Amino acid sequence: MIPRTLFDADLDGFRDSVRKFLEQEAAPYHEQWEKDGQVSRELWQKAGELGFLCPTMPEEYGGAGADFRYSAVVMEEVSRAGLSGIGWTLHSDIVAPYILSYGSEEQKKNYLPGMAAGEIITAIAMSEPGAGSDLQGVKTTALKDGDHYILNGSKTFITNGQMADLVIVVAKTDPKEGAKGISLLLVETAWEGFEKGQNLNKVGMKAQDTSELFFQDVKVPVTHLLGAMEGQGFFQLMQELPAERLQIGLTAIAAAEAAWQWTLDYVKERKAFGKPVIKFQNTRFKMAEMKAEITAARVFTDRCLELHLERKLDIPTAAMLKQYTTDLQCRVMDECVQLHGGYGYMWEYPIARAWADSRVQRIYGGTNEIMKEIVARAF
Repeated sequence: MIPRTLFDADLDGFRDSVRKFLEQEAAPYHEQWEKDGQVSRELWQKAGELGFLCPTMPEEYGGAGADFRYSAVVMEEVSRAGLSGIGWTLHSDIVAPYILSYGSEEQKKNYLPGMAAGEIITAIAMSEPGAGSDLQGVKTTALKDGDHYILNGSKTFITNGQMADLVIVVAKTDPKEGAKGISLLLVETAWEGFEKGQNLNKVGMKAQDTSELFFQDVKVPVTHLLGAMEGQGFFQLMQELPAERLQIGLTAIAAAEAAWQWTLDYVKERKAFGKPVIKFQNTRFKMAEMKAEITAARVFTDRCLELHLERKLDIPTAAMLKQYTTDLQCRVMDECVQLHGGYGYMWEYPIARAWADSRVQRIYGGTNEIMKEIVARAF
């Protein structure tokens, strides 16, 4: 086995704490959360008390001032446990960095401490019914009217959409422009005209509240613009997307590793024709092939994590990582379901849930076809 040299004893201890917390506070309730379509707010608050939310935020804003490895541990453990309803990664490692990087001091003080405590749950609203990976095509508008923007439009496929108290909304402040007309706004969900639509009925990730959002003449104070001036939204999105794609890669490999281990345990116990399934050459070869691919992808992912810690992870490399690891994740899940036989198709088996959950990884964060286009443009 190739050791992971990025993680020291302190991080190993942190990983144990996260794993035990998830085993006690999340795993026993996840089946009910799948029926509810969302996890509990209590889980968020307990996680906040233990420092599992926004660990990379500076202490002055309620975080631990830790490096990104601590966030990586949290997202890996959530993914490894198959707890796909927990939307901490988007909250802690996508929304919070936007506010920290581009927000005013007032915005940081107003929101980051509550986010770290699990008292404020957040989302980011990019996708629309007619615009997914093509962010320049958004139709939602935020037109300036005195000391407010008037926000109109709709969003869909929004993670944490039902539970969110605060949403970063991607909108056109200048509808005549393409990328240069996009801005990011901090919008509180309690404001008049902000409506949460249905909690979408997805193929997988049943416990994750993924929703439609609607804005009808929502008055957003100009002080809630994210950044020094209008029209910076597309640049801000492009700057932060490599980190998001790294996060998807980290969760993809953690999920693949877990599925491989579940399958190994199963084929050692399950018997066919009087002997354990692992004794068949096809089974051993399939397990060996997956192990080799997962190991190679893990090394690539950890190297990208190192580059991110050094602030050197570029857009094409992050795109390659996202495309490669999520394609691999889906292949591994499919092979593992096959090796489970009929039981692999039963919802009560973790592999069935993981198989259903994995498919969207090739879609969000930019589809894998878009990832290939990004890589090709860098040739």
